[in-house]
Formats: sequence, C-alpha cells, structure tokens
Amino acid sequence: MRNIYMDHAATTPVRREVIEAMTDALRESFGNPSSVHQFGRTVRKRVEEARRNTAEAIQAKPKEIYFTSGGTEADNLAILGAARAHAEKGKHIVTSAVEHHAVLDACHFLEKQGFEVTVLPVDQFGQVSAQQLESALRDDTILVSIMHANNEIGTINPIEEIGHICRERGVLFHTDAVQSLGKIKVDVNRLNVDLLTVTGHKIYGPKGTGALFIREGIKIDPLVHGGGQEKSIRPGTENVAGIVGFGTAIRLAASEQEEEAERLSGLRDRLVDEVIHSIPDTRLNGHPTMRLPHIANFSFPGTDGEMLVQGLDFKGVAVSTGSACTSGSVDPSHVLVAIGLERGTALASVRFSLGVLTTQEDVEYAAAALRETVQMLRS
Repeated sequence: MRNIYMDHAATTPVRREVIEAMTDALRESFGNPSSVHQFGRTVRKRVEEARRNTAEAIQAKPKEIYFTSGGTEADNLAILGAARAHAEKGKHIVTSAVEHHAVLDACHFLEKQGFEVTVLPVDQFGQVSAQQLESALRDDTILVSIMHANNEIGTINPIEEIGHICRERGVLFHTDAVQSLGKIKVDVNRLNVDLLTVTGHKIYGPKGTGALFIREGIKIDPLVHGGGQEKSIRPGTENVAGIVGFGTAIRLAASEQEEEAERLSGLRDRLVDEVIHSIPDTRLNGHPTMRLPHIANFSFPGTDGEMLVQGLDFKGVAVSTGSACTSGSVDPSHVLVAIGLERGTALASVRFSLGVLTTQEDVEYAAAALRETVQMLRS
C-alpha cells in the first residue's frame, strides 16, 4: 500500500537543509544570544541572520521582525498587544467569521475585557468584502484582523484593498499569513499591513517557531514580561535552533515560491478535475480563482467527513476534515458554516493540501481512492 501525505496545510515535513542547520546550531551554537562573550556573539549572529532572512522574504526591515513560538502566539501578540496598547483611543475591533481560532479566541477574550468585536460575514466563497469592512469601521475602531488566505478552503482575501482602507482611516491592520507564506507572494508594503503573522511548520520548518512583523513605529504591549529579548516585546531566552531552522526554511520557501506554486496549482487542478468529474454530487469549497495553489476542499453529501478521512487513511492517503487545531470536534467547521453550508454537508467535507512530497501519480491514486471510499459510504 502507498503512503501519500496530503495534509500539508496542517503541517509539513522538515526539510533536510533545515535539519542540518538546526543540528549545527544545537551542536556548535550553544551560547546565550544575550551574552557578550564570543560564544554569545556567535549565536547572536545566527539569530540575526534568520531575522534578515525573514524580513527579506516579506519585504520588511529586520528590526520589524519579532520571533515567537509560532502562529498562535504571534496572532495573540498582535491582537491582544495592539488592543491593550491603543485602548485609550477606542475598544472596537473588526475581524471575520472564517479566521483561525488563534484570532477568534483572542478577540473573544478581549470581549470579556470590555472590548467590542464586530465579526464580518463572508460570501459563498469565503471572501471578506472590503466594502462591508469599510462600513463596519467606527471612530473607536482601533484594530482590524483579516487573514490573508484561509487555511481550510484556500480562499485569498483582498488584503491590499482592506489595508488601504484601514490606513486611510488610521486603523491598525493585522493579517494572518501563516497559510499563504511560501505559496503566494507576501509583501507587507504592497499589502498595506501593520502587523503580519508567519510560522515555520507550514513551510517545511520546525514546529514551535514563528514570527510577528510589527511595522516600525507601531506600539504593541508584550504578553509576557521578564527580559529584554526581542526588544522586550517577546522576552525570554531565544529558541536558537528553532529560529535558525525557521530562518533557513523561510529563505528556501521564498526562493522557490513561484516555481513551486505553479507546480502545485497544476496538481491541484488535476485533482479537482478528477474528483468533480468522477464523483457525482461533489461540491468544491472556496473561491474558484482567488485561492491558494495547494488546497482543495470538497463536500460529499451522503457521507461523513471523519469516515472519509479514516477510509482514505486505510488506503494510505492522509487528508483532514479541516484545521488540525480543531481535529476531533463533533461540530462542523466554522469556516464551512460561514460560507453557507448546512450542517450535514459541512460534516461531509475533507481537505486535500498538497506539497513538496506530492506527485502526479499521488494525485491520481488519491482521486481513485477517494472515489472508492465515497461510493462505499454512500452505498
């Protein structure tokens, strides 16, 4: 039986180059980056090299990059940190119904602290309307957080337009670019963002690593206290090996992004064609054109998503029902509900996410395995 991994939106295998860089950092660069002696200075150079790699990948300045433990922490730092730092100007925040729970739960937490949150709906494709967002802004709005691209259905939002609106109104704008980084171009200046989240394990880097872009001049309150690391915005002794691995992964992802995106979009389209034409009553979720090159989310009424995942796993194909962060939940995906799917259809959905491991033969095998599994469940 073949073993085919098609869950790259959940996490990715760590690249050989990344492992080598991390191994070297663990063996040779054991000093504390804050130490002023030669052992500390050597490590500090490696941390700053990773910071430069990260900045170059998103067209930022190195001093605007703050390393974190991953996307969830970076999202929380952006939202909670910005809200607390600017609360004297107002307590209104705008986000969308399809955000990652790292954003939604942070906003819900702020509601308990006296903030007001407007959650914008999305259209049938999962896209936020820039016009609706502009209408939702108020004099006391201090922050907008809209994801660059959705992790479950792959829909890309009009971030550049939204960012322009926020800038004209003097409102801070954050975007979660965890899923888009390395798949499509991420340029913090073109996107007009003040805060942007990235993580390592979606781009063939180590888990537990990530970064927050904070535009120069933007005030953010730290979530933790106890040291001067990361300019006191994210204190604590740095995870040097993780940062080195992340810096290596993001450098490679940026250099290969255009070519790999073209390859993945071709494989994704092949998968979509195979599934749509061979399995009756199939729904493709997400925007038909404004979507990430590696994600295809399908609904198969008359089946059960969890059983589809298990059936495909039995045939050697690894997929998911949606975000790995909500795996095991008996509730339908909040993203699929937000785009208008009724409960039964939402629960009959699976996500294929392709990556560096995926070949055309894998796509053909997976499509055939899916067809057999759907027929079995429906019968």
